[in-house]
Amino acid sequence: MSTNLPDATELPSLPRDEDGPVFREPWEAQAFAMTVSLHAQGHFTWPEWAEHLSAEITTAHGEGDPDLGDTYYLHWLKALETLVAEKGLVTSKALVQRKDAWDRAAHATPHGQPIVLGPND
Repeated sequence: MSTNLPDATELPSLPRDEDGPVFREPWEAQAFAMTVSLHAQGHFTWPEWAEHLSAEITTAHGEGDPDLGDTYYLHWLKALETLVAEKGLVTSKALVQRKDAWDRAAHATPHGQPIVLGPND
């Protein structure tokens, strides 16, 4: 039975323990799940994904990211955004609009409450 999850050789820097990927925040798990789902739907291969993630991490290192492990999923999300835009799964404009909507919703939501996008977002 295939889980569609990458193994350690495909994404060697993936934060994981003996049970699998480790997430520090819910959004990290969501970004991971979106990536796995898009891969399972055939939008890209794991080698293609790993190439994009590696490029993003390399860029971040070149810009001074000290690679302490706390920015891994920021790179993951940036790589996912780049890949889905390249694949035509979302336009750059739509991506910016959605990010702006989440930012507005986050700022309008009291601490500890779930962030919810409105119907016009």
